[in-house]
Order: sequence, then C-alpha cells, then structure tokens
Amino acid sequence: MIKAKKSLGQNFLIDNNIISKISSVLEIKNKTILEIGPGTGNLTSALLKKKPKKIYVIEKDKNLAILLRNNFTNKITIINEDVLKFREDSLSEDKLIVFGNLPYNISTEILCKWILNLNDKKIWFSNLILMFQKEVADRIISKYNSSSYGRLTILANWKLDIKKIIDIDPESFSPEPKVKSSLLFFSLKKDFIKLRDPKNLEKITRIFFNHRRKMIKKPYNQLFQNNLFILKKLAISLNLRPHNLNFKTYYKLAEEYEKLRS
Repeated sequence: MIKAKKSLGQNFLIDNNIISKISSVLEIKNKTILEIGPGTGNLTSALLKKKPKKIYVIEKDKNLAILLRNNFTNKITIINEDVLKFREDSLSEDKLIVFGNLPYNISTEILCKWILNLNDKKIWFSNLILMFQKEVADRIISKYNSSSYGRLTILANWKLDIKKIIDIDPESFSPEPKVKSSLLFFSLKKDFIKLRDPKNLEKITRIFFNHRRKMIKKPYNQLFQNNLFILKKLAISLNLRPHNLNFKTYYKLAEEYEKLRS
C-alpha cells in the first residue's frame, strides 16, 4: 500500500467521475501526452483508454515510479525525476498536451518555470490541463482591479488563454486536502507582446507588487527613473496601485524597459 507523502504535496485523485471529466477535456487520440505527478496512475489509466500516440509521465517519488512501471509495463514512458529540474522541450518533436494534478507546494513554481522558460521558436506544448488549489487557480484567472490580481495572474496570462473547467471537492482525493481544487485549461495565444528576456516581466511585476497597497510612483521611478514619456505613452497615472494596471500595461512596461536597456 502506497502512502501519500506530505513532503511531496501528494493527494491522489480517486474520484472516477472527476477523472473521466479531466480525460475528456480535449480530444487526445493519436496525440502525445505528458502527465505530471501521476501518483498511483488513476488518471493515467483513463488517458490510455483515449488511445493517445504516446504518454510520458514525470514522477519524482521512486516508489510510485516502480509501482507505475509494474502496473503499466511498456504502455507509458516513466521519467523518475523532479519536474522543476527537467527540460520538457527535450521529450518529443510533437507538441505535448500536458495533464497534471500538481503538488500544491510547488504548483505555481512549475507554471512559472514553463512560462518564463518558454522558447517562442520551439514551443513544446499545445495545451495544459492542470489542477491547482482553488485559491491559486482564482489568482491565475482573476481580473485586474481585484484583490486576487497579482504577479501570478500577469505572468500566466501573458502567452496563455485560461479558463476554469471545474471546481473539485476534497473528497475526490486521498488523503483529502483541507481545501478545494480547481481544474484550469490553458491554450497558447496567437498574439502576445514578445520580450527578449521574460525575466524582465518577472522583475517588473515583482518590484511593482512588493508594496501592492501603495501607489506605483516609487516602483515606477525605481525602474524607469521618472520617465515621463513612457507614462504618457501608456496613459499611466502614478496615483494608481499595482492591481489597477491591466495585463497589457504590464507587458508594454516590460517592452519599454527592454527598449531602455538595448
């Protein structure tokens, strides 16, 4: 009997109705799949029934990797590694459809890693179907001018369109988490502001949201040395607070920041 490890943020999905809904979000026949954190393989089994071309799974837990190897033999390719240290773009020439019941303790880190390291010339996935703690999911899909809007929202929505599929109760997992979960569907935007270095967007949002309740005058001047031309061009008032600026304004600020340093 495999026990979930709290240190790895493991909560195994056991609700067959939810598993069926997740595996049916997208047509995956003859597609190449990557599953993050398959656990005991309940979702993996459902995905196999959809007749994908190939399934890769990344499972950090050595005991679970052995269990999966015993249960699925050569039906899936098991990668017993830490997803935070793994290069997903090395897996396949096919664009991957990614499924993941992400460990709560590193879910935002995984998503930010994928966004900030995404090579526009070799985009390795077509869609992401990911489960997060509901509070985190609400931050990812929140709108500007709301209390949940912040750095994660801005980074996630830069290159991706996102929609919520379903909220999931704790009883659908073993062991039961103390909070609800949400399943989000991500697809690539056809048009987005291109940056030389995505870490510039990360830097700008970090500095702006360090003091989210204060006006943006201080962080703006720290980054742009009171450049009045950019303020006028982007129609920004320094009396606003970080959550009052919409997505596009942050992407354009990152673009202007790069221009100043070119």
